[in-house]
Amino acid sequence: MRLHQIAKTFRDINQKQYSVDSVILWVAGFLLLFCNQAFFDNIIQQYSLSTDTFSFILSLVIFLFALIVILLGLVSSRYTLKPLLVIVFFVAAASSYFMNSYNIVIDTSMLTNVVETDTREAGDLLSVKLYLSLVFLGLLPSLWVVRLNLKPVTLRQALLSRAKLMLGAVIAIGVVVMLWSPYYASFFREHKHLRYYANPVTAIYSMGKYVSENLHSDGDITRQQIGLDAKIPDEDKDRELIILVLGETARADHFSLNGYPRKTNPLLENYPVVNFPNMTSCATSTAISVPCMFSNNSENEFDIDDADYQEGLLDVLDHADIHMLWRDNNSSSKGVAAVLDEGDYRDPAINSVCDDECRDIGMLAGLDEWIEKQEGGDVVIVLHQMGNHGPAYYKRYPEEFEVFSPVCRSNDLQECSVEEINNAYDNAIRYTDYFLSEVINFLEGYDEDFETAMFYVSDHGESLGEHWLYLHGMPNFMAPESQRHVPALMWFGKKYGIDLPLLQARSDKAYSHDNFFHTVLGLMEIETKVYDPTLDIIADAHQEHEQLAQAKFSSTRTINFDSHL
Repeated sequence: MRLHQIAKTFRDINQKQYSVDSVILWVAGFLLLFCNQAFFDNIIQQYSLSTDTFSFILSLVIFLFALIVILLGLVSSRYTLKPLLVIVFFVAAASSYFMNSYNIVIDTSMLTNVVETDTREAGDLLSVKLYLSLVFLGLLPSLWVVRLNLKPVTLRQALLSRAKLMLGAVIAIGVVVMLWSPYYASFFREHKHLRYYANPVTAIYSMGKYVSENLHSDGDITRQQIGLDAKIPDEDKDRELIILVLGETARADHFSLNGYPRKTNPLLENYPVVNFPNMTSCATSTAISVPCMFSNNSENEFDIDDADYQEGLLDVLDHADIHMLWRDNNSSSKGVAAVLDEGDYRDPAINSVCDDECRDIGMLAGLDEWIEKQEGGDVVIVLHQMGNHGPAYYKRYPEEFEVFSPVCRSNDLQECSVEEINNAYDNAIRYTDYFLSEVINFLEGYDEDFETAMFYVSDHGESLGEHWLYLHGMPNFMAPESQRHVPALMWFGKKYGIDLPLLQARSDKAYSHDNFFHTVLGLMEIETKVYDPTLDIIADAHQEHEQLAQAKFSSTRTINFDSHL
């Protein structure tokens, strides 16, 4: 009987005709009630429930409902409503899951991460809860909308009805803002990060912005050249072999080198590394941080939309005829290695060290043979780690590195305790410690033939549940310190001319990814107008660099003196 009644109800729905505006109101109510838990959770956390704030929070219900109505009303018609709402439902469903599960926001930088995420990385994010969210908040309401019978109206009737709907929504917003103006002044001025949780308003706005920005990109990209004057000075007769290690999702405060009570760096603590405890990342995602690191623009000047149109660090090294190699155990170089062939070391056919997944240590295999083929000249090798890529931290290290237990073995981090999440994350840090020690051991084998050095910097940090926030990718202005405070360290071979005591003495200064570009040029002793010694971490500690400069200065003085004879 009940099934018969349900079937009859659905038949009645299909037979009844609905206006577009009435559907917009129903959908706005659905999205408000079922897809905005993260928005109101963060509102309540910020303002707390009290007699004074309760009415303001209720006014936000009206505000957000009216805002969704306006958003849908601007783009909906009898012909666009159904396909548009299907997209909106699935966007809102996915956004709701990720915001509820990880407390992240869906802005343009997060969308960039999504677009550049490959199937391996995406697999770590799949869960039963995600599928349920897509079914109940995406698929089922989409089926309901698709089966609706929309009422035919004239253009005049549609415009008049829409005008009334939009006017009503605007008036509703105006009234609540006026009645609770002190709260809204604070909301817009001091708590603008809360607006990022409005679903699907922020997600749809960000999608539109992302598509608009990328539609303007041309297939044929002409890149602005920089550092065409780059060269190794004639006085520099020694060959350099530098390995740059790009870490992934490592937090500075989880390195025991930085005072973390757990021994997460038991091997590196035995090497004469120079640790930089106050390094800040350019952004909170690989897709932005890596291009920013390899750009000569500062964080404030860098624009990811322009990154493809200007050469970067590797291009400058190429102009100086440096032998280069990029090996990647992550998703990709994010476009910075355009001048090089990228080896994908997540592929077992290339990486010889794979179990459940391919390991960072496999990137060292075969390097000896490649270096032997580089006859004369300096060498730079970039190794891009898988590191601590989340949320499946337990996959990021071999079984023998599981020192801290129990560990979280779920990609739904809310199912795990804080201890389990940190245990898995710290085990992955210990594996990075092992990997970096093996890079040093590798370089020590070339101490007689090269001036060797290693420079390790992580691309960004990670949230591990603090304030119910997980993973990374938050906009810089609202990102917690854990997502931007990253580990960084250097090691130098015995022939490399460096004043270690001087470098150690100032290692605790505040540095950032802005220093990376110029420090690498300094490490390679490259002369070019784009090099800024004030941003080179090792500039005045680089003894050989100073000797070369002095030799060049003395040579110039001799020439000038002779010219007067």
